[in-house]
Amino acid sequence: MRQTSAILTVATPGQGLHECTDQVAAFVADSGMAEGLLTLFVRHTSASLLIQENAAPAARRDLERYFARIAPESAQYEHDDEGPDDMPAHLRSALTATSLSIPVMGGRMALGTWQGIYLFEHRHHGHRRRIAAHLIGE
Repeated sequence: MRQTSAILTVATPGQGLHECTDQVAAFVADSGMAEGLLTLFVRHTSASLLIQENAAPAARRDLERYFARIAPESAQYEHDDEGPDDMPAHLRSALTATSLSIPVMGGRMALGTWQGIYLFEHRHHGHRRRIAAHLIGE
């Protein structure tokens, strides 16, 4: 059994779903492991990770609009230290995932045909988000 880890950086221009599948796939390929389990963990409280539709941009837009409705910007939040998008970003992160587990089979992630890995940026301004990647396998 072997393991490897890395910090992957995703630069986001601002709010939205930003695909990072290729970057994660390169990490898996560089590991040389054929079988295993990949864990991804976003190291932020105002961003999250999703496995989502990667072919139809409308699916991403619909997700973004949905989260804007269920966790809207509002002056009613007590926590607004970094602006009006601060608390909604934390709520959206809490409602999604900060980590993902993906099987690796045949040296590749076992994603479905239309699945991609996305960093979901919940803040208006761009950031350099860090994702801890860990792969254990053979």
